[in-house]
Amino acid sequence: MTMNIYFAGSIRGGLADRELYQKLIRFLQQYGKVLTEHVGDMERSLKREDVQTIQDIYTEDMRWLEESDLVVAEVSTPSLGVGYEIACAEKFGKPVLCLYHPGEGRSLSLMLRGNPHVTVREYQAFEELKGHVTEFLKARKNAHDPSLSTHSDRSRSG
Repeated sequence: MTMNIYFAGSIRGGLADRELYQKLIRFLQQYGKVLTEHVGDMERSLKREDVQTIQDIYTEDMRWLEESDLVVAEVSTPSLGVGYEIACAEKFGKPVLCLYHPGEGRSLSLMLRGNPHVTVREYQAFEELKGHVTEFLKARKNAHDPSLSTHSDRSRSG
């Protein structure tokens, strides 16, 4: 059975991160189905708003979160939506990996850093990011089995 991966990234504020999102989504697709691959495609993300009501988008995103085996979130660009998705994933009992690229003038929310149900990893380069993702996904290679979908990795860095 294929692993369902929910990718979260800032759509409106993350324009500068679009290429990173696309690369990360392609990398995640080696491990399973990325339910939210549109996040890496600005045109496609914005088209959703033209063809769906905001209520439909919310319902679809919540369904994808519930269907996912885990969540990978790129959290370098602050986003209320991504924070909400992470909180919902925690509520649904989904393992969450937050990837953060430290930069001048920004810091990661202490709510994420202090949350024992979220794995936070900092990275400087894409290769380092890939290593964190691989480690997280391999530790949950059977995450599609609901009996194994727990918060077994409560480690954080940072």
